[in-house]
Amino acid sequence: MSDDEGLVPVEIAGLRYAIRTELAPEYVARLAAYVDEKIRAAANLSPSGDPVRLAVLAALNVADELFRCRDAHLARTGQIAERAQELEQMIDSLLMT
Repeated sequence: MSDDEGLVPVEIAGLRYAIRTELAPEYVARLAAYVDEKIRAAANLSPSGDPVRLAVLAALNVADELFRCRDAHLARTGQIAERAQELEQMIDSLLMT
């Protein structure tokens, strides 16, 4: 593997990075664009913020999105399991009659 193999160039917050990865370059570019968008949104809320502060705010926003998605997924999974149990009980009662 050459030194450039597996490197995906991206730009986040005006800085260029070469990301070494086995992921698809298009996917990595989408990730970088998303992170860049979050940092820009944080910069709009705190225009005088230093880069580290903006990165932390962006990371907190992304973590919040992750937690909300995870919670929603767990809630849906629980609702599906609960409904499946109700249906199983209904079927059992119908088979017993």
